[in-house]
Amino acid sequence: MQQETIHVYLMPGMAANPTIFEHIKLPEDQFEIHWLEWMIPNKKETLEAYAKRMIKTHIHHDNIVLFGVSFGGMLVQEMSKHMNLRKLFVVSSVKSKHELPKRMKVMKYTKAYKLLPTQLVSNIDFLAKYAFGETITKRIELYKKYLSVSDKQYLDWAIENIIEWNQENPNDQAIYIQGDKDAVFPHSCVGDCIVLKGGTHIMVINKYKWFNENLPKLILEES
Repeated sequence: MQQETIHVYLMPGMAANPTIFEHIKLPEDQFEIHWLEWMIPNKKETLEAYAKRMIKTHIHHDNIVLFGVSFGGMLVQEMSKHMNLRKLFVVSSVKSKHELPKRMKVMKYTKAYKLLPTQLVSNIDFLAKYAFGETITKRIELYKKYLSVSDKQYLDWAIENIIEWNQENPNDQAIYIQGDKDAVFPHSCVGDCIVLKGGTHIMVINKYKWFNENLPKLILEES
């Protein structure tokens, strides 16, 4: 009897391309990995509408596993509200609007995010700071490789939807995985969460061995 293939869809973080998942490998006799990519949003498109469009355009199987990183973790939580999933993984992200860092909450009330210089998309340092939480001096080649979504309309939309995200409570079906050294979302290790010691905001890249070892077990265990 042939074993059912479990389809695993991976969503990268803000401005990142899916090659951040290049080292994520799952047993091919059980799992098939699909990389998701950011679409350019329609003008004034809500995150909910975008999530529905992502499902319609890019999800081609039923009972899938959704895995999202950072802003991609917010997006997959929105997608999960409109589809049946086998498992939902939210990595290096937040469980609700209450976990957004103080600077983002201030931006929400002052609307200061509207003044961010997203037209400077050629400035990789800007992208690195807002997508990975680090300055360019540390890993310039890494950022050049992984940060490629530099469309101004996308960046304006992404920053606004991160800061204005309105999820009130954690998704009780989600498996939240967070690093205890995450500089972008430092408040997300509290509560029901798997915490990776020494994990930073880019742990899907530099702690991929943990994911390769543990994801199959987490996917297959009964909810």
